[in-house]
Amino acid sequence: MDGSPTNGSPANGSPAISSPAKASPGAALGRTSLPVPLLDMARQYEPLRDAIRAAIDRVCESGRFIMGPECQQFEQAVAAYCGARHAIACASGSDALLLALMALGVRPGDEIILPSYTFFATASAVTRLGAVPVFVDIELQTFNIDPAKIAARITPATRAILPVHLFGQCADMAAIGQIARDKQLPVIEDAAQAIGAGCGGRLAGVLGDVACFSFYPTKNLGGFGDGGLLTTDSGELAAQLRLLRGHGMEPRYYHKVVGINSRLDSLQAAVLNVKLPHLNRWAQLRQKNADSYTSLFAECGLDKILTLPAAASDRHHVWNQYVIRVPDGRRDALREHLTKSQIGTEIYYPVPLHLQECFRGLGYGPGSLPESERAARETLALPIFPELYEVEQKAVVGRIAEFFGRPLPSPPARVKRPKFLGRSDAAKTNGAKP
Repeated sequence: MDGSPTNGSPANGSPAISSPAKASPGAALGRTSLPVPLLDMARQYEPLRDAIRAAIDRVCESGRFIMGPECQQFEQAVAAYCGARHAIACASGSDALLLALMALGVRPGDEIILPSYTFFATASAVTRLGAVPVFVDIELQTFNIDPAKIAARITPATRAILPVHLFGQCADMAAIGQIARDKQLPVIEDAAQAIGAGCGGRLAGVLGDVACFSFYPTKNLGGFGDGGLLTTDSGELAAQLRLLRGHGMEPRYYHKVVGINSRLDSLQAAVLNVKLPHLNRWAQLRQKNADSYTSLFAECGLDKILTLPAAASDRHHVWNQYVIRVPDGRRDALREHLTKSQIGTEIYYPVPLHLQECFRGLGYGPGSLPESERAARETLALPIFPELYEVEQKAVVGRIAEFFGRPLPSPPARVKRPKFLGRSDAAKTNGAKP
C-alpha cells in the first residue's frame, strides 16, 4: 500500500495540508474553535530544517543523485532497525510490492490472497503481472485481513499471501504464518503504513518472507516525494530484488532478466536518513495522542456512540492513522460537520477493492465481503500526527461531541510549549514575553 492522499488533496495525490501554527501559533491556540489539519508536515520539518538542508547540499555537491552512498546508508539503517539481514531501496512502495511479486516468480494466472480493505496499490501490483487478486474479508477490530478466512480461499493456483498492516497495526502474522507454512506459501508483508509496528515481539519487516515499505510524505517516516524499500532475510531473494530494480542489469549493459527501473533518489535517502533516528519518538507521540483521544471521547461519553480503534494484545501499534467507526449511517454527515468547522478528516477507504469497477470481472458483488463493506461505510480518520496540539485534539473531540449533542471536553488548563516550536513562538503561545 503506497501513498494515499490526505483531506482536500488534488486528484494527483499530492497532499494539501493546512498549517495554522505557521502563521501564528499563539493566535490559533487562543481560539475557542480553531481549524485543525489532518496532517501538518511543516511542524515536523521546522526543527529538522538545518540538518535536512545540509544533507541535501551534500548530495548536490557530490553529484551522485541516483542510488548514491546515502541510499546504501539508508538501506543499512532500515535493515538494522527492523532486524532484517537485507534491505533493498526502490522508487516507491508500489514498486516494492511489484518487485516482491516479481522476485517470487509470480506469473499470469497465479492467485495472490490479500485484503479488499486497503489502498489500491496492493492489488494493482498483482494485476500488473497478470496474476489474480483473491480478496479476503477483514477483522472487525483491527481492520486487517482475517486469518480465519484465508484457508478457504487457497487453491492450487495460489502463489502467495499478501497481508497488509493497516493504519499502523500488524496483521495477525502468527496465524497467517502458520497457514503459509502448512500450505508452503510465501508471505509478502505490505508494511507501507507500519514501519516500527510489531507483532509477537518482532517488527514489521521480518514477519514474512519479504516486506514492502513506502516513504510517501504522509507516512510515519516520510520523504520529500516517493520512495520505497524491501526487507528480507533471504540472500537469494535480496540479490534477485537488487537485480530486478535496475532493469535486470548485471554487470552494466548486460541483462540477465527483464526488470524495471525503480531506484531510490539520493536526495530522498538523504532526507530519510535525517528523519529515521526520530521515528520511535514520533511513534511515542502518536501513541500519546491515541491515548488522549480515548480519554477525551470517554469524558464526553462518545465511547458509547463511536467505536474507537485499539491495539490487539500482542501488537505494537504505531498509529499511522486514528480511525473511528461512526454507526447508523451518520459518518458522512459527521465529516461534513467537521469540514465546516475546518477539522481535517479522511475516509480510508470509501470503496473496498472487490467493488471497484476495474475488478468487476472477478465476480464479487455487494455483500461478498461484509466487514470490508461495513468499514468502507463507517470509518473516519482523525488528525493524529506527532506535533498535534492538546487544544487541537480537544477541538476535534469538541466538534464531534457537538454533532452528537454530548458535553464538550474540559478546556486545557494551560497550553504547554510544543517541543517543535522555537522560544519566540512558544512565548506567543502562552501569552508571555520571550
